[in-house]
Amino acid sequence: MGQRVLLSEKEINIILHRLACQLLENHLDFKDTVLIGIQPRGSFVANRLTQILKEEYGVNHIHTGFLDITFYRDDFRRGDKVLEANKTDIDFLVEDKKVVLIDDVLYTGRSIRAALTAIQSFGRPKEIELLTLIDRRFSRHLPIQPNYRGRQVDAINDEKVKVLWKENEGKDVVYLVKG
Repeated sequence: MGQRVLLSEKEINIILHRLACQLLENHLDFKDTVLIGIQPRGSFVANRLTQILKEEYGVNHIHTGFLDITFYRDDFRRGDKVLEANKTDIDFLVEDKKVVLIDDVLYTGRSIRAALTAIQSFGRPKEIELLTLIDRRFSRHLPIQPNYRGRQVDAINDEKVKVLWKENEGKDVVYLVKG
Protein backbone atom coordinates (compact mmCIF):
# COMPACT_ATOMS: atom_id res chain seq x y z
CA MET A 1 0.00 0.00 0.00
CA GLY A 2 1.70 3.19 -1.19
CA GLN A 3 0.77 6.75 -0.46
CA ARG A 4 1.82 10.12 -1.73
CA VAL A 5 1.23 13.57 -0.31
CA LEU A 6 -1.49 15.50 -2.14
CA LEU A 7 -1.48 18.52 0.17
CA SER A 8 1.06 19.60 2.77
CA GLU A 9 0.19 21.57 5.90
CA LYS A 10 1.13 24.81 4.13
CA GLU A 11 -1.05 24.00 1.11
CA ILE A 12 -4.01 23.08 3.35
CA ASN A 13 -3.61 26.40 5.17
CA ILE A 14 -3.55 28.33 1.88
CA ILE A 15 -6.66 26.51 0.66
CA LEU A 16 -8.54 27.14 3.92
CA HIS A 17 -7.73 30.86 3.67
CA ARG A 18 -8.96 30.92 0.04
CA LEU A 19 -12.18 29.14 1.03
CA ALA A 20 -12.68 31.59 3.93
CA CYS A 21 -12.28 34.50 1.50
CA GLN A 22 -14.81 32.97 -0.90
CA LEU A 23 -17.29 32.53 1.94
CA LEU A 24 -16.68 36.11 3.07
CA GLU A 25 -17.19 37.39 -0.46
CA ASN A 26 -20.55 35.62 -0.77
CA HIS A 27 -21.88 36.03 2.79
CA LEU A 28 -20.23 39.28 4.04
CA ASP A 29 -21.36 39.62 7.68
CA PHE A 30 -22.77 36.07 8.09
CA LYS A 31 -25.93 37.57 9.62
CA ASP A 32 -28.14 35.14 7.69
CA THR A 33 -25.56 32.39 7.15
CA VAL A 34 -24.64 29.40 9.31
CA LEU A 35 -21.77 26.95 8.92
CA ILE A 36 -22.52 23.27 9.56
CA GLY A 37 -19.66 20.77 9.72
CA ILE A 38 -20.66 17.20 8.87
CA GLN A 39 -19.45 14.92 11.66
CA PRO A 40 -16.91 13.72 12.22
CA ARG A 41 -14.33 15.12 9.78
CA GLY A 42 -16.18 18.14 8.43
CA SER A 43 -16.08 19.57 11.93
CA PHE A 44 -12.32 20.12 11.62
CA VAL A 45 -12.78 22.12 8.40
CA ALA A 46 -15.70 24.12 9.85
CA ASN A 47 -13.75 24.99 13.02
CA ARG A 48 -10.70 26.10 11.03
CA LEU A 49 -12.78 28.27 8.70
CA THR A 50 -14.62 29.86 11.64
CA GLN A 51 -11.30 30.60 13.33
CA ILE A 52 -9.85 32.19 10.16
CA LEU A 53 -12.99 34.30 9.58
CA LYS A 54 -13.01 35.56 13.17
CA GLU A 55 -9.30 36.09 13.78
CA GLU A 56 -8.10 37.28 10.40
CA TYR A 57 -11.16 38.93 8.85
CA GLY A 58 -12.93 40.26 11.95
CA VAL A 59 -16.22 38.46 11.39
CA ASN A 60 -17.64 38.63 14.90
CA HIS A 61 -20.86 36.70 14.61
CA ILE A 62 -20.74 33.27 12.97
CA HIS A 63 -23.02 30.42 13.97
CA THR A 64 -21.11 27.16 13.58
CA GLY A 65 -22.68 23.78 14.26
CA PHE A 66 -21.95 20.11 13.77
CA LEU A 67 -24.31 17.58 12.22
CA ASP A 68 -24.26 13.82 12.75
CA ILE A 69 -25.63 11.94 9.73
CA THR A 70 -25.10 8.35 10.97
CA PHE A 71 -28.78 7.37 11.11
CA TYR A 72 -29.68 9.24 7.91
CA ARG A 73 -27.25 7.30 5.72
CA ASP A 74 -28.67 4.94 3.09
CA ASP A 75 -26.22 2.24 4.19
CA PHE A 76 -27.44 2.37 7.80
CA ARG A 77 -28.03 -1.25 8.97
CA ARG A 78 -26.50 -2.73 5.82
CA GLY A 79 -23.29 -4.08 7.29
CA ASP A 80 -22.17 -6.23 10.18
CA LYS A 81 -20.28 -3.36 11.77
CA VAL A 82 -22.11 -1.50 14.53
CA LEU A 83 -22.29 2.17 13.62
CA GLU A 84 -21.06 4.65 16.18
CA ALA A 85 -22.90 7.95 16.17
CA ASN A 86 -21.23 11.31 16.65
CA LYS A 87 -22.75 14.29 18.40
CA THR A 88 -24.98 16.80 16.67
CA ASP A 89 -24.40 20.25 18.09
CA ILE A 90 -26.63 22.87 16.50
CA ASP A 91 -27.83 25.39 19.07
CA PHE A 92 -29.47 27.77 16.61
CA LEU A 93 -32.31 27.69 14.10
CA VAL A 94 -31.61 27.12 10.43
CA GLU A 95 -35.08 28.30 9.44
CA ASP A 96 -34.73 30.83 6.57
CA LYS A 97 -30.92 30.84 6.92
CA LYS A 98 -28.30 30.21 4.29
CA VAL A 99 -26.64 26.97 5.37
CA VAL A 100 -23.13 26.05 4.26
CA LEU A 101 -22.60 22.29 4.72
CA ILE A 102 -18.91 21.52 5.21
CA ASP A 103 -17.05 18.24 4.78
CA ASP A 104 -13.45 17.23 4.20
CA VAL A 105 -13.91 14.91 1.19
CA LEU A 106 -16.74 14.76 -1.34
CA TYR A 107 -16.72 11.23 -2.71
CA THR A 108 -19.95 9.50 -3.79
CA GLY A 109 -22.28 12.25 -2.58
CA ARG A 110 -24.16 9.90 -0.24
CA SER A 111 -23.00 11.66 2.94
CA ILE A 112 -24.20 14.97 1.54
CA ARG A 113 -27.57 13.45 0.64
CA ALA A 114 -27.85 12.22 4.24
CA ALA A 115 -26.88 15.70 5.53
CA LEU A 116 -29.55 17.32 3.36
CA THR A 117 -32.15 15.04 4.95
CA ALA A 118 -30.79 15.48 8.50
CA ILE A 119 -30.63 19.29 8.37
CA GLN A 120 -34.40 19.43 7.75
CA SER A 121 -34.87 18.36 11.39
CA PHE A 122 -33.61 21.81 12.41
CA GLY A 123 -35.85 23.88 10.16
CA ARG A 124 -36.19 24.78 6.52
CA PRO A 125 -33.13 26.65 5.25
CA LYS A 126 -33.51 29.44 2.74
CA GLU A 127 -30.56 28.04 0.76
CA ILE A 128 -27.96 25.30 1.14
CA GLU A 129 -24.41 25.40 -0.22
CA LEU A 130 -21.65 22.81 -0.03
CA LEU A 131 -18.00 23.42 0.83
CA THR A 132 -15.46 20.61 0.66
CA LEU A 133 -11.70 20.49 1.05
CA ILE A 134 -11.27 17.65 -1.47
CA ASP A 135 -13.57 16.91 -4.42
CA ARG A 136 -13.12 13.41 -5.87
CA ARG A 137 -14.89 14.28 -9.11
CA PHE A 138 -14.92 10.87 -10.86
CA SER A 139 -16.46 8.97 -7.95
CA ARG A 140 -19.93 10.49 -7.69
CA HIS A 141 -22.99 8.24 -7.35
CA LEU A 142 -25.37 11.17 -6.94
CA PRO A 143 -25.57 14.46 -8.87
CA ILE A 144 -24.04 16.60 -6.12
CA GLN A 145 -21.39 19.26 -6.72
CA PRO A 146 -19.69 21.63 -4.26
CA ASN A 147 -20.17 25.39 -4.37
CA TYR A 148 -16.71 25.78 -2.80
CA ARG A 149 -13.90 23.29 -3.33
CA GLY A 150 -10.39 23.28 -2.05
CA ARG A 151 -8.78 20.85 -4.47
CA GLN A 152 -10.15 18.58 -7.14
CA VAL A 153 -8.60 15.11 -7.12
CA ASP A 154 -8.81 12.41 -9.76
CA ALA A 155 -8.59 9.32 -7.57
CA ILE A 156 -9.41 6.17 -9.55
CA ASN A 157 -9.83 2.44 -9.01
CA ASP A 158 -8.68 1.48 -5.51
CA GLU A 159 -7.15 4.86 -4.64
CA LYS A 160 -8.37 6.60 -1.50
CA VAL A 161 -7.98 10.13 -0.20
CA LYS A 162 -6.90 10.28 3.44
CA VAL A 163 -7.08 13.59 5.31
CA LEU A 164 -5.23 13.97 8.61
CA TRP A 165 -5.89 16.87 10.98
CA LYS A 166 -3.67 18.19 13.79
CA GLU A 167 -6.61 18.06 16.17
CA ASN A 168 -7.09 14.33 15.58
CA GLU A 169 -3.95 12.76 14.09
CA GLY A 170 -1.31 15.27 15.14
CA LYS A 171 -0.57 16.78 11.72
CA ASP A 172 -2.27 18.39 8.74
CA VAL A 173 -1.72 16.45 5.52
CA VAL A 174 -3.73 14.91 2.68
CA TYR A 175 -2.57 11.64 1.15
CA LEU A 176 -3.56 9.71 -1.95
CA VAL A 177 -3.39 6.09 -0.83
CA LYS A 178 -3.15 3.20 -3.32
CA GLY A 179 -4.76 -0.14 -2.54
